[in-house]
Amino acid sequence: NITDFESLAVACKALSHPARLAILQTLANRGSCICGEIVDSLPLSQATVSQHLKVLKEAGLITGQIDGPRSCYCIDGEAMNTLRERFGRLFGTFENCC
Repeated sequence: NITDFESLAVACKALSHPARLAILQTLANRGSCICGEIVDSLPLSQATVSQHLKVLKEAGLITGQIDGPRSCYCIDGEAMNTLRERFGRLFGTFENCC
């Protein structure tokens, strides 16, 4: 069913940028992260990091909460586990045909 792939495609699109993968790796390594710390760990401007965080959040891969003047983001573990399971089901029965 094509509609089953829509959310998977949104997640894949969010994962398709190297900066967003670096942000996810930073969040995974720290467990949670304040936005300013993400900016400090990447060679990107605050505005660029914020835009990438927005894409990741809209795809449901991260969660964020406002804590005063700063936003705190972390990986949505349930969403990532679901994504891993969906890829497993999608390619789990794949056999090399050549």
